[in-house]
Amino acid sequence: MRRRMYLAAAVLLGGCPSEPPPVCTTEVIDTGCGSLYVPTFDNVYANTLQMGCGANRSSCHSASGEGGMSLADPATAHAALLAGRVTPGDPTCSELIVRTHGVGTDYQMPPGGVLGSSERCALVKWVAAGAPGPGEPLPAMWGPR
Repeated sequence: MRRRMYLAAAVLLGGCPSEPPPVCTTEVIDTGCGSLYVPTFDNVYANTLQMGCGANRSSCHSASGEGGMSLADPATAHAALLAGRVTPGDPTCSELIVRTHGVGTDYQMPPGGVLGSSERCALVKWVAAGAPGPGEPLPAMWGPR
């Protein structure tokens, strides 16, 4: 009963998920999808992470670092993602991708809302390209897609 009350309060208040995600997803991840923007880290940060995950709103990943990491600025966000949440070159086993593709699960990111498929695609392509950091271009094989 107490757990149900906590989960209900978390959902109502937009709290952070409590169910841990699987290490890898069994979902087929399509790297040939159509991304919302060119999947450089600068674009990933400005178009998805900053606006939807914490830097510009009170959420799990605001400057306070709730939810285990802060996405307050590009350098901090990139370091936090590479500290166990993104496996460069492997979107299938990157927590960022598992969570953003975990639609309808308790570990879904962002909680209470779903990223569009073209926005999730940009995240997948960035991870698949090796997760280059702020100011770094995509590897030549990825081009400006």
